[in-house]
Amino acid sequence: MRLWLSRSLRVVKSAGVQLAPAIVAGLLTGAAIGVTPHPISQKNREFQPKQIAIKRGEALRFINDDGELLHHAYLTSATFNFDSGDQKPDSTFDVLFPVIGSFTVLCAIHPKMKLVVNVD
Repeated sequence: MRLWLSRSLRVVKSAGVQLAPAIVAGLLTGAAIGVTPHPISQKNREFQPKQIAIKRGEALRFINDDGELLHHAYLTSATFNFDSGDQKPDSTFDVLFPVIGSFTVLCAIHPKMKLVVNVD
């Protein structure tokens, strides 16, 4: 759980979002009580599912279960950004979505991979 919190806070920081201490405490509380990230498979050079709806403050867990292939999930938008770096086979990467909106996640290695994330 410590790794998930560390990565989540790093993702929030990389998003350039200023969060009030109460919001950060709420995010940590959600993580501490066992809120499980929504799994996103990266298999057959596709995100599965290809579209997902989540609530603000929830997280996605990107799972590279694509044999021996590397993946590299990223998102660049005006309100939120993240970059998983190269994901080795059998690795995971958690991303907390702190803002409302519709986002398209891409893979830097496989340009046809797209995931639409709708955050309410």
